[in-house]
Amino acid sequence: MSTSTWTTLVSSLQRARHVVVLTGAGASRESGIPTFRDAMEGYWARFDPGELATPEAFEKNPELVSRWYDERRCAVLECEPNAGHVALAQIQRALQARGDRLTLITQNVDTLHQRAGSTGVIELHGTLSTWRCTRTGESYSELPVPFEHYPPESAAGGLLRPGVVWFGEALPEEALQAASAASEACDLYLAIGTSGAVWPAAGLVLNARRAGALCLEINPTPTEMSEHFDGGVREGAASALSALYEAAFGERSGA
Repeated sequence: MSTSTWTTLVSSLQRARHVVVLTGAGASRESGIPTFRDAMEGYWARFDPGELATPEAFEKNPELVSRWYDERRCAVLECEPNAGHVALAQIQRALQARGDRLTLITQNVDTLHQRAGSTGVIELHGTLSTWRCTRTGESYSELPVPFEHYPPESAAGGLLRPGVVWFGEALPEEALQAASAASEACDLYLAIGTSGAVWPAAGLVLNARRAGALCLEINPTPTEMSEHFDGGVREGAASALSALYEAAFGERSGA
């Protein structure tokens, strides 16, 4: 990380009126949650996650797919928000206290941002915490952990599917519109722990650039969209965001 990039980030956050943050799997990795591209282990090592995350896979073998997603749900519930999640929630509260705002958009399905205290989180790819009835469309959030059998069923007798966006499915229209509108109206745009490979989320930076926002990414390595950013902080999310909160607001994260 260059000193100039860090100084620019801190000073921009101190004077920003509307900050938009996009987080990807890298933001949760330090909580012990593997990224989607990490190799699966044990029984699941024989499967490609991309082949399980489709409507076709669920239709063909709902027991297998629902069991895999339920194991992910149970694993997520055992994880805790890391210092990066906490710092983002603190930054959001600090901005709100002075009359400004932070819009948090996430590609993650783990609800760790909410558990850390962030509010108004836009979940582009849905969430593992709710499952939807394939017969009625009703969503359920009060669910046994783990499910008693697979595939689970709703009270209406329909199969329950995880409330996530699968390959081949459209993103929730309301979430996508909210994310697009926010990125078009911000003055500071941060992409944290994202690969820049998943669209349309990866393209939100282009909206921010057209709006004249400063665009920076926080990621240990360059991403597929790095050329569209004004610079990058090459660190993990937890350490970078904790330091950013302290530098911008003079308080130690987690205090």
